[in-house]
Amino acid sequence: MTTRRLVLSRSAALIGAASTGLLLPQIARAQGAKVRVGLMLPYTGTFAQLGVAIENGFRMALDEQGGKLGGREIEWFKVDDESEPAKGVENANKLVQRDKVDVLVGTVHSGVQMGIQRVVRDSGTLSLIPNAGVHAATRALCAPNVFRTSFSNSQPTRALGQAMVAKGHKKAVWITWKYAAGDEAFEGFKESYTAAGGTIVKELGLPFPNVEFQALLTEIASLKPDAVACFFAGGGAAKFIRDYAAAGLKGKIPLYGSGFLTEGVLDAAGPAADGIITTMHYSDSLDTPRNRKFRLDYAKTFRMQPDVYAVQGYDTGLLLVQGANAVKGDLSAKPALYKAMEGAVIDSPRGKWTMSKSHNPVQDIYLRQVENKENKVIGVAAKALADSGAGCKMG
Repeated sequence: MTTRRLVLSRSAALIGAASTGLLLPQIARAQGAKVRVGLMLPYTGTFAQLGVAIENGFRMALDEQGGKLGGREIEWFKVDDESEPAKGVENANKLVQRDKVDVLVGTVHSGVQMGIQRVVRDSGTLSLIPNAGVHAATRALCAPNVFRTSFSNSQPTRALGQAMVAKGHKKAVWITWKYAAGDEAFEGFKESYTAAGGTIVKELGLPFPNVEFQALLTEIASLKPDAVACFFAGGGAAKFIRDYAAAGLKGKIPLYGSGFLTEGVLDAAGPAADGIITTMHYSDSLDTPRNRKFRLDYAKTFRMQPDVYAVQGYDTGLLLVQGANAVKGDLSAKPALYKAMEGAVIDSPRGKWTMSKSHNPVQDIYLRQVENKENKVIGVAAKALADSGAGCKMG
């Protein structure tokens, strides 16, 4: 009885307010409210630099719009995800349930991304992935409200096989850490290399993040393949490159890899990295007006050089800006917002790219060779390469 009386009195109050015009300012205030943007990125630990670069790029894209989204002011919320998969769901819920964000931007680590995926698929919150390449995000666990602006783990290596066979390398050894990213990178390499007529003579692996490579390098020397292809990243990649040279393999058996092998590690790897060929959706040395302008603006703003992670953050901002502008800042107009983002052409420093049906970039993959601590672009390994999106059902 009390509840019914309360509902009736509330209704009467609303009717009274409407008749005196009191509701109009409230509606105007709601439209003028700030867009709540949540950043869930690593700000401590191994991937801290990546989190900072992504945030820098993202904010730069929004600053080019006067720091607004579709004309609306922005309120920022940040959570350090610590690259800790066990806290993924809890941290995503802080932004979605506690802070009620309109959009969640994150993250770097694929394991943490799976936690975000669970939360945003349940809540319907717009989610933009600026790095994590885990296949499920735009395959079996794809969702209308989830968009990735980076890559899928198999995309760079899917462009590698044809390039290796074209250079006459018909027999290859594959080596990686045995974990999800390594397995998914191998999927792309195996598919492209065997389709081009190559044979994988041996798959070698070691547990992540183990860097005891010696026994495996001895095995490679005894197998005498035409070339070696691999997936490593970060500090482990730098050590693998140095150990490969120290084992006497450099100059005898050419080394190829997913671009992450030589991304951000060339100082640490030193001369051992010279000549390594990789495939990647970006290169610092990409000689286009768009990339030169971006690099100059970023360096002026942040007093540091941008990398692939900064570009991915920037493109995440560009995609959100296109969506927000299309709905004049009303991110609750979801069908129109998603349609605008699905149809977006992103004029990126990496080159223009579009969105696949499963919400993953369709993008050029460049062939790069290390020369004097720089990844020089020597060609395009694949034009407008899309991920398969296998198992994605946009329900």
